Amino acid sequence: MHTSPNTSDSRPAAAADCVWAALMFFTRLPFWRVRQVDAACFRHVVDYWPFVGWLTGGTAALVFWLITGHVPPLAAALLAVGARLCLTGALHEDGLADFCDGFGGGTDRARTLAIMKDSHIGTYGVLGLVLHTGLLVTLMATLPAPVAPAAILAADVYGKSCASFIIRQLPYARTASEAKSGVVYSTWDVRGTALHAVRCAVALLPCLWWLGAHPLFFPFWAFAVPPVVELLLARWMGRRLQGYTGDCCGALFLLCELSFYLSANILYTI
Repeated sequence: MHTSPNTSDSRPAAAADCVWAALMFFTRLPFWRVRQVDAACFRHVVDYWPFVGWLTGGTAALVFWLITGHVPPLAAALLAVGARLCLTGALHEDGLADFCDGFGGGTDRARTLAIMKDSHIGTYGVLGLVLHTGLLVTLMATLPAPVAPAAILAADVYGKSCASFIIRQLPYARTASEAKSGVVYSTWDVRGTALHAVRCAVALLPCLWWLGAHPLFFPFWAFAVPPVVELLLARWMGRRLQGYTGDCCGALFLLCELSFYLSANILYTI
């Protein structure tokens, strides 16, 4: 369930409550039945977005690990991606489709934002989702089976970590009343940015340990590519929108994650 209460409250939010808010915001699981959080917490969900990757990426990795060897790798990858889609309600995929429609069909800032807010999916959105899903499933399936579950978890957590820095690089392109979710994420100062970098590193440590624990070497140079993809896309968003939207965040995550899979597969062949 994607709950987005009124976020006008500016009181400081506790870290634990913000983690719960991130789980509520980025998944469809009924965490709101377990914990009630203040509305202000939803402004800080991006701060803890990488930790949500432990759940979403971990679920996909678990599904892949459980069924690989019993079904073809392509089927295992498809079911792993499907499991994550069930958890998130295709939240990020919706953002990618809107991003493709807006940036594909819009010619200026106003038109791009209007297209991205339209709930109907267009040709660019359909093509973007087909290409992304096809590449994601294929690249996931072609990873060496022993290391694939660890890579699936790492790709999710790292993709979210890279994408999260957009809120530091660009301002929000709409007002709170215009936002689809009703939430405008709180940004960070220099100290807050450094703290977020530490959070991302902490979230990624179990992934790095798991990748390194396998006797089959993982090409760690793959971690160098997603930040470059994020910077290039953020620059494009800045030129077109003079800011970012929630759809941009979802698209950034999926494209950074995809670039991780693509670079890992290329490096394995070198």
